[in-house]
Amino acid sequence: MKNLSGNPGKLVTGKDKSDLLPQDFIDRIEQNVLKRRQTTTVFLAPLLLIGLYLTSRINYLLFHTLAELFSIVVACCLSMIAWNARAYIKNQYLMFIGIGYLFIALLDLLHTLAYKGMPIFTDYDYYANQLWIAARYLESFTLLIAFNYLLSNKQLQLVRISISYSLVTFILIASIFWWKIFPECFIAEQGLTPFKKISEYIICAILAVTALLFHLSREYFDRKIFLLLLGSLGCTIVSELSFTFYISNYGFSNLVGHYFKIFSYYLIYQAIIETGIREPFALLFRELEASNNQLQREVNTRKTTELELKEALEQVKTLTGIIPICSYCKKLRDDEGYWQQLEQFLRDHSTAEFSHGICPECYEKVMQQLKSKKG
Repeated sequence: MKNLSGNPGKLVTGKDKSDLLPQDFIDRIEQNVLKRRQTTTVFLAPLLLIGLYLTSRINYLLFHTLAELFSIVVACCLSMIAWNARAYIKNQYLMFIGIGYLFIALLDLLHTLAYKGMPIFTDYDYYANQLWIAARYLESFTLLIAFNYLLSNKQLQLVRISISYSLVTFILIASIFWWKIFPECFIAEQGLTPFKKISEYIICAILAVTALLFHLSREYFDRKIFLLLLGSLGCTIVSELSFTFYISNYGFSNLVGHYFKIFSYYLIYQAIIETGIREPFALLFRELEASNNQLQREVNTRKTTELELKEALEQVKTLTGIIPICSYCKKLRDDEGYWQQLEQFLRDHSTAEFSHGICPECYEKVMQQLKSKKG
């Protein structure tokens, strides 16, 4: 290692190197790396999309498998990050959707394996359409219910939530493969069933409500993450709408729907997974910042209340204990041993003021005294 310190025999460590580099130089390096990354993404993304399209022209089944595997990998990574970050990130929203997307990935995996043309489930060609609706219902309700934990700060019961998801997923799979009671979603030579179309519209409505709640709760998220996740919801809605038009599992609208699903999961990857890998404490610091802001607001409110209470107490003086009073002249003795008139004592030890007058009884006595003096 090259000696840069000027001190013979001493090697420069990573900390020493950072001390030798100005902060603005380090910032410029980080900006250049970010620009290169963005440039690479701009060039690679169209090439990948074109490659996927060409793949769909050659073998649509391969295109579908690649598109679904991408979303499955992203969903599993999201679950792993949320699970492993649970010790130091108390974000119940992230933890909830992390659990939910693990089971969504399972349904999407079965959807991929059951797609028409795959030599695995050969007794029925349209299991994949049913599994798609099941997975999208599970995804939309997961995103919606997650706000219950974001807005209320409820403690997440991991075991209970995991068991609930396992039970729901098992019922969905059993109703499709074993009990055969899940409604049909596609009929050969006819296309989509009314159940499939209505379900897609219901899912879009749930996602729209989720997007609205997400917008109202944007203060809980970093602006970049907020925009990425909101864009992901928008792409998911467009994807679902695309799946209401196709008449063939290999049709154009089916292709468009899977493209927008890729866009949706890529935005999730950018928002959470890439942030969790490249900036592992960004989500934590955002949560700490929100907690600190909330705590600061509470402290300010408490200080204001205490100040108002102090001002109110300063305006209120009370007399307690035994007060020495003369049995004849009715003067009161203060703490320093001086005897004061009653009104002076009360004026010094309270906020009361006196308006002197004369009572009827004293008035009669005074008048009698005056008459006797005149007489």
